[in-house]
Amino acid sequence: QVQLVESGGGLVQPGGSLRLACAASGSILSINNMAWYRQAPGKQREWVAVIIYDGTTNYANSVKGRFTISKDDANNTVYLRMNDLKPEDTAVFYCFAEIRDSRSYRTSPYWGQGVQVTVSS
Repeated sequence: QVQLVESGGGLVQPGGSLRLACAASGSILSINNMAWYRQAPGKQREWVAVIIYDGTTNYANSVKGRFTISKDDANNTVYLRMNDLKPEDTAVFYCFAEIRDSRSYRTSPYWGQGVQVTVSS
């Protein structure tokens, strides 16, 4: 059993900043990668950022230069620092991870429950 729990969402004014966190827990042997997705009202879920086990990162063009993904391996946690937030960033943000289970030895995808980010004046 593996769970991803997000935190750090909320309401912020345009131009403001938020930092999201996602902590993985359970029977974890290793984490191959962790990523953030988001889904705005009435729209499809879109990929935002990813960080690989070796620290390599990549970003969607819409957030490049504003968002920063990072991880804390000791705590199995991934972060998303969001700067210069815009109204179009308003969405439910979801944490994603590919994790190898320490008991089954299988690598499987996991999703967090989602956290609301609202950017509004």
